[in-house]
Amino acid sequence: MNFHAQPLRSSANCPKHGDFERLCYFGDSWTGCPKCADEDAARIELERETIIRTGEREAWQRRLGDTGIPDRFKDRRLENYVATTPGQIRALEFARDFAAHFGEPDRRGQCAIFLGLPGTGKTHLAVAIGHAIMESAPRTVLFTTVMRAVRRVKDTWTRGSTESESAAVAALSFPDLLILDEIGVQFGSETEKLILFDVLNERYEKRRQTILLSNLTVDDEVVDGRRVPGIRSFLGERVFDRLREDGGEAVVFDWESHRGKVAA
Repeated sequence: MNFHAQPLRSSANCPKHGDFERLCYFGDSWTGCPKCADEDAARIELERETIIRTGEREAWQRRLGDTGIPDRFKDRRLENYVATTPGQIRALEFARDFAAHFGEPDRRGQCAIFLGLPGTGKTHLAVAIGHAIMESAPRTVLFTTVMRAVRRVKDTWTRGSTESESAAVAALSFPDLLILDEIGVQFGSETEKLILFDVLNERYEKRRQTILLSNLTVDDEVVDGRRVPGIRSFLGERVFDRLREDGGEAVVFDWESHRGKVAA
């Protein structure tokens, strides 16, 4: 096959991108549309990244089991959340928006705190967001309580543990969405605050999104002369500041119990 000392040049037309100059370096083999070539390269790279990401997701899923979503809530979807009051409608609209724009460049790292009494639908909407983002793309979601997350890290400190502390923190920082339930049920010791900071700071640095659920108020309250700690105290100021960055929001569920009210 003859190689050309200087490439041959010729005009050509691409049905998609229009006119372009094609080149021939040897024989009668001519180059195609450069824009099509760039698009093909980008598509191949995206497919490669998807394969890698899917492999990581499957490996993570095998390691941790399922999403951790309780059986009671596995049928919870945005579509079957009953919203009749203005507050419930606002919460549902927030959840829909959070799910619809999950992972977009200007939303990466956005967190949310759902606050309200038991039975107001916090877990329903958080789990529904998790289902929505998993159904729209190969994403990972983990639902766990703060006590379980803290216990998992603490268990690595025991003699004979097969998992390192860094590996436990990494496992909690890997999911695209982490849903942490029962904020405030833990004792709120400095050790627990440090563990929470390590997990949430790791997610903060990777700009991975987190939803926290709590029956507490944001700040401390005085009830019958007794100070009742708010979520800020339980988490610690450093963790709370991390959650407010990247457009983090607190959604207040200030209505009566929502339990048993799931749309058919």
